[in-house]
Parts: sequence; C-alpha cells; structure tokens
Amino acid sequence: MKSPPSDRYTDLLAQIQQEIPGFRVVRKDQSKFQRAIAVALKIVTFGAQRVYLTDYQTTIGRTVYVTSDWDELPADERYCTMRHELIHVRQFRRYTVPVMAFLYLLVPLPLGLAWFRARFEKEAYAETIRASAEVFGELHVRRPEFGARIVQQFTGGAYGWMWPFRGAMQRWVAAQIDTAVKEACP
Repeated sequence: MKSPPSDRYTDLLAQIQQEIPGFRVVRKDQSKFQRAIAVALKIVTFGAQRVYLTDYQTTIGRTVYVTSDWDELPADERYCTMRHELIHVRQFRRYTVPVMAFLYLLVPLPLGLAWFRARFEKEAYAETIRASAEVFGELHVRRPEFGARIVQQFTGGAYGWMWPFRGAMQRWVAAQIDTAVKEACP
C-alpha cells in the first residue's frame, strides 16, 4: 500500500536508514567542508555556480547535505529530491567515496565534458523524473520548464557544463519523461 503524501518522505527516510547504516542528513550551511566546496565551485565555474549552498542538495558517501530551507520545503518535494539523492548514496556505496569522487570530479575532464558525472547524474535525474511523475502526475513532468531545468543542469555551469550536448540531453529527458509517465500514470 502506498503511503499518503504527507508520510512518503518520512517513510523514505526510514527505508534509507535501514538500508544504509550511518546515513544522515546535514545542513550545508553548518558544514565548513560544504562552505569550502561552495567557494571552490564559484571559482572553478567562473561564477556560474553561485547557489551551491542555497539551491542544491549534495550527497557525499552516506551523508546528504541539504539547504537551510530543507525542513520548510513541502514533504513531496523533499521526497522526490531524496529519491534522487538516494541514487547517489547507492553509487557511493557501490564505487566507494574515493573512486566515486575521482570519477565524478575528474574523468575525463573536470569541466566541459565530464562523462562519469553525467552518467551518475543521469541515473539520479531519471529517478527524479520517476518520483515526480508518481507524486505530481503527468501534467507536472510534461511542463516545458520541468524538462528544461534538467537539461540546464547538464549543459550549464551549475555542474561545470558536464554534458554540453543540449539536443542529446533534450531527447534523453523527453524519453525519460515518456517512460516515467507510462510507469506512473497508466
């Protein structure tokens, strides 16, 4: 039986804590490490990533670092985002923190063409699309701005222009949306 919308997020956290011993959620603004990453990202992206602390949730190992407004976000939004982050937690478990960090940050290039970063993010954004279709429905995920925002994450400076092939990303997002709608909205 599916959980009511208000319980989805709480149930997901309980599932993650059972699956991933040591899992935790930490506010980014309370982490010196995350504040240092924010400064570094602003520098290496030439200012294109200025909202790392305020607009992006980040996973490293078994820890999901969240923005300071996390607890005020609607539970369904937190649920969809945490489904995305759970993919990253599992990736870190599969590859280990050092290997994942090396692949995510450097291979083949740190900026402009980051094949592994794009691969890892595609897996997580596919989950975002599935969760959004399940929770918010077909009309939500088919809104042009929904898909455009995902494409922008891959092709823009926020993730260091990890996959600058806009047309390919648009086709990938459209295919993911079609699949998610078929699965979630029969």
